[in-house]
Amino acid sequence: MPLIDNRRAKLFAAASASMLLLGACSQSPPEPDADSEPSADLQQFYDQSVTFEPCEGYGTTTTDEQLFSSDPGFECARVDVPLDYENPDGRAAQIALLKAPARGEKVGSLLLNSGGPGGPGMSMAASGATATWAQSPLTEKFDLIGFDPRGVGASTPAIDCFTDEEYEAGQAYTTVLTGSRTLTEDGARQLVSQCSERSGGDDVLQHVGTRDAARDMDILRAVLGDDTLSYLGQSYGTRLGAVYAEMFPENVRAMVLDGGIDPGQGTAERRIYQYTNFQKAFDDMAAACTSAPDCPLGTDPSKAVDNFQQIVRPLIDNPIVTGDGRVMDFDAAYGAVIAGLYDSSAWPVITKGIAELQAGQADTLLKINDIFGGRDADGTVPNFSEALYAINCMDEQRNTPEQEVDLKRQIQEIAPFTDAGLGPDGARDPCEFWPTEPTLDIPYATDIDGLPDTLTISITGDPSTPYEGGVNLANTLGGSLLTVDGEQHTVAFGATSACVNDIVENYLVDLQSPPAEARCAL
Repeated sequence: MPLIDNRRAKLFAAASASMLLLGACSQSPPEPDADSEPSADLQQFYDQSVTFEPCEGYGTTTTDEQLFSSDPGFECARVDVPLDYENPDGRAAQIALLKAPARGEKVGSLLLNSGGPGGPGMSMAASGATATWAQSPLTEKFDLIGFDPRGVGASTPAIDCFTDEEYEAGQAYTTVLTGSRTLTEDGARQLVSQCSERSGGDDVLQHVGTRDAARDMDILRAVLGDDTLSYLGQSYGTRLGAVYAEMFPENVRAMVLDGGIDPGQGTAERRIYQYTNFQKAFDDMAAACTSAPDCPLGTDPSKAVDNFQQIVRPLIDNPIVTGDGRVMDFDAAYGAVIAGLYDSSAWPVITKGIAELQAGQADTLLKINDIFGGRDADGTVPNFSEALYAINCMDEQRNTPEQEVDLKRQIQEIAPFTDAGLGPDGARDPCEFWPTEPTLDIPYATDIDGLPDTLTISITGDPSTPYEGGVNLANTLGGSLLTVDGEQHTVAFGATSACVNDIVENYLVDLQSPPAEARCAL
């Protein structure tokens, strides 16, 4: 069962576009201050001394705690940053980070972002050092630095919208753009109010966007002792990297942007584009299934969507409830299928899970959702999806209720496997009542002067961040592009391709860019 064996960090990265996009109007970003030294008020953050210590107590789940203690060489710390960069003398936030020290003579630090938004970086560094890159030149030449971006994981204040019990009961959701649920005006207001109250106030919600996170990265660069930044980001991490490059181009040493998000594509347009590719991935999975014996989707690929709907739509009114009270309804089943579509090696796991539904069982699909969301065996759920929601509210364009209904209708038409059969009415942008406007601005990262060569990796069959988006990102940044033939989401952290590994290592360690038209295959 390949998906069940995948690293949790990769699954966090894979989550980035299943909920990355939210809705339709753009705002002007704050003026970047890349061409000037930090103000005196900000300088105190750049000059702070950071004390690393054992990582005990930094994990937000038992799984994290076990991972962080798996190597006695791991060191953890929290770095102070302004909650509001316009008021640096006000409330502070703390960015949690894990350092896996270089095994040899080091080039510097390599900051990592696993995607999301909302994916934790600490676990990415820990798993990279102990497994993925254990013998790689990257762990020899770099201190791996995994950081939980503001609002995420062990960083404080952290976004908190739901209890573990609400997750268990299937009540913890932040989007109704796909699936069977609806959202009223009162419900949308209550969702934002609940997140604000549990996260520490409106000022927390107002300052979790990517532009603030990029400024945090520059403070991390400085306190780690690096004159310039080396960075590897996956999926949403390519947005974070691109925004950093826009704001601080002269502070960039090297950037690997894996699974590139198109910086010029509006939210609704990207959503449609993305779900077109998810439907293609579903159709390809179904074709592989229907050619094998005992396929739960039948023997005719053209009828696979209908057969899937016949299996999962009854779960709307009659969900499967396990002996320990866990719920597998339409949305949970559909979410597990989406998770498995990120990687073609997981397709047999999806079809196994769909077959179980026919027998009134949900073990496999629940396991997929658990790994995808990082749920512990004791039911503890990290704040991945909550942080994803909050960060997107500060980044993405917003829709009116009418626009959101129309967008859901379009998604149901181009991706019918998402359709619960209830129509699009009741869709509503969950960020409608957020306490401030978005700050990212789309397009972003355009017309950058003085940026060194970057390396964007784009996979031809990536259903989540489609190939053309990565091509556009590379072109926007004026950087190198590595095309990878395959069907999965992100590859640089997978250690599955010697071709990719060599190009990434040569670029990050020696600043050796790949040749034009560089191409690898999975």
